[in-house]
Amino acid sequence: MSGIIFSDLGQAASFMALEWVQSALKQALGFEAFPATLNVRLREPEDAILWQRVRGGSAGVPLAPGGSGFCSARLFPIEILSGAAQEKISGAILVPEVDDYPKDKIEIVAPLRLKQHLGVRDGDPLTWEFVN
Repeated sequence: MSGIIFSDLGQAASFMALEWVQSALKQALGFEAFPATLNVRLREPEDAILWQRVRGGSAGVPLAPGGSGFCSARLFPIEILSGAAQEKISGAILVPEVDDYPKDKIEIVAPLRLKQHLGVRDGDPLTWEFVN
C-alpha cells in the first residue's frame, strides 16, 4: 500500500509518550516506539479498498486502554519500504477505536522518527506492506 505523508494536529505525540502506551506497544510489537506517529493519507482507490479489507478481515493486535479517558486501539504490523536504501523498517498502523476516526487516515508507529530517518516530508509518498 502507499499513501501521502501529511502533518496533523500533533495530538498523538502526547498519547505516544505515555508510559503505559510505550510499554503496551513494546509488548505487542517487540520494539520501543518513537513517541509520535507518522500520518499518511491513502493515495489510490485500490489502497482504500485493500485497507478496508485488512481492517474488516483482521482483528489486528489489540491495544487495551491504560486507564479511563482513553480508547482502545488496534495495531496492524507493517514493514515500511525505503526506496533509497532498500531497507525495511518494522512498524505498525495504529487505529484508535472511535466512531468518527477517518477511514482514509493512517497513523504509523515505528522505532524511530520516520520523517527524519527516511528524509521525507509532507507531500512525499510512503509505501508499506503488511506482515503477520
